Amino acid sequence: MEKEQTLLARARAYEREHFAAHGDERPLLHLTPPVGWMNDPNGLCRYQGRYHLFFQYYPYSTVWGPMHWGHAVSDDLLTWEYLPCALAPDSQADAQGCFSGSAVETAEGLMLVYTGVPSPERQTQCMALGDGVDFVKYDGNPIIDPDELPTEYSRQDFRDPKVWREQDGYRMAVGSRHGERSGTILLLEGADARHWRLLGEVDSGRMRYGRMWECPDFFPLDGRQVLVVSPQEMQETELFHQGYNAIALIGDFDGRQFNRRSIQPVDQGFDFYAPQTVLAPDGRRLMIGWMENWDYCKKTPRTHPWYGQMSLPREIHLQNGRLIQQPAREIEQYWQNTVCVKDTLVRNFQKYPQISGRALDMTLGFSPAEEACRSVTVTLAADDTRETRLTCDFVRKELIFDRRKSGGVPEAFALHRVAVPELDARCALRIILDRESVEIFLNEGERAFSYRIFTPREARDIRFAADGKLCMQCTAHLLSREIKPGENA
Repeated sequence: MEKEQTLLARARAYEREHFAAHGDERPLLHLTPPVGWMNDPNGLCRYQGRYHLFFQYYPYSTVWGPMHWGHAVSDDLLTWEYLPCALAPDSQADAQGCFSGSAVETAEGLMLVYTGVPSPERQTQCMALGDGVDFVKYDGNPIIDPDELPTEYSRQDFRDPKVWREQDGYRMAVGSRHGERSGTILLLEGADARHWRLLGEVDSGRMRYGRMWECPDFFPLDGRQVLVVSPQEMQETELFHQGYNAIALIGDFDGRQFNRRSIQPVDQGFDFYAPQTVLAPDGRRLMIGWMENWDYCKKTPRTHPWYGQMSLPREIHLQNGRLIQQPAREIEQYWQNTVCVKDTLVRNFQKYPQISGRALDMTLGFSPAEEACRSVTVTLAADDTRETRLTCDFVRKELIFDRRKSGGVPEAFALHRVAVPELDARCALRIILDRESVEIFLNEGERAFSYRIFTPREARDIRFAADGKLCMQCTAHLLSREIKPGENA
């Protein structure tokens, strides 16, 4: 017990001593860690009237280290207040790290269910109970040992439990790897969340979608059931980029069997991974992901005393079988100085002095003024030498995101071309720029694209250009908020 108290107390003391405010450098509306390293969102939930978000966390460095659970609370998923570190790797069951998991309200308090790693060869599932600030690990951890699974499932890749309540107890979806079916999500049930039995598989990659499936979320949405997973080491296709992706499998679920109807990307940018969802009080399902990429995050600049950030919260729903995503409407509270422009783009780039900066929410609508218009380009975070370009190529049916002059992005990931068969000169774009990130929503959220940029803050110009005459309607809201001590500031 003394070791447990010492490790968690040490992490909390380090947070207090080294908390880095730097409100003029942090994103306005994207959660970053108080100090050190952040990756996957964990335990996204509502508890006692507020949103709680835990996250994979290493307070002592801006590079990955033994995993802790950081903790923040919010009323709107945009303005955050930090709470003390929730978990540290301080027991035999999680000596190598407290990895990703979920949270659910119980009669005993807020229950955290997470992956404990006792050794590099084994991953187990553990739990802790608390009052929303302080948590006590269950004396019987682990609650699930990989040796309880059939031998064809990996002992080393068994992680990221998603737990929810049913009338007769609890259910868990957890990532695994099967020798013949590759990435797999297992389904378990437990009457009391301490004792579990395997029901079977929710779904698997079937040797097509990556080597391992991580970070599952499993929820009903608009009359269907959605399984969101994050595969490792995917091969590039028209829908998915190479490496780490977040994908959605949409189908039906009878409580025991999931019948997949379709599979699609959640976000087609390079920087969106391990998303989790939560129900808002009004019934909307909201999603947040980690806005980084494992393939290159170790190579990007460390210019702050923290590293890593979450995406904006997104409202998600299904429309004609397709996952639709829009920024959560709570962002409208932070709109200021709205600018509307109706103009005709010409071949040379065009600037509007009132549309500039590194924190804005901008919606663009286009209509061709002549048939010869082949493309439109929006240049962000620009000055004389630096820029980030977003191009819609209507002839090749591609969206192109160009970070070659953004700074800090490895060459292999600096230019991204995405096939968009439905792209034409009447497309609509919503672009949210928040200092070091860009989130793009195409055609009312039919597709989403997330990217980090590492351009110095003084690059503030925004420019527009078209290859041919194109009518543009632009509504830009500058983003602003008052930052208070102790917030994500």
